[in-house]
Amino acid sequence: MSLKLTKIFQKVPEGYIGFVEELPGANTQGDTLEEARTNLDEAIALVLEANRALAEEQIRGQDVIRESVVLSAA
Repeated sequence: MSLKLTKIFQKVPEGYIGFVEELPGANTQGDTLEEARTNLDEAIALVLEANRALAEEQIRGQDVIRESVVLSAA
């Protein structure tokens, strides 16, 4: 199984903006395309980390089943 996400980059007067179509909140900017790419990878990791923390907070103290899933990078 693999998960394929789509990064979008757009040239703007200030440099580049970038976001992930399938992951709300994962967006960034950079002076160069390479900087925007690097920043977007960091933004993806931060969004996933924040979502995990929020979910753990919501289920704290509840009887749940936790299963890991590993997704192959594209």
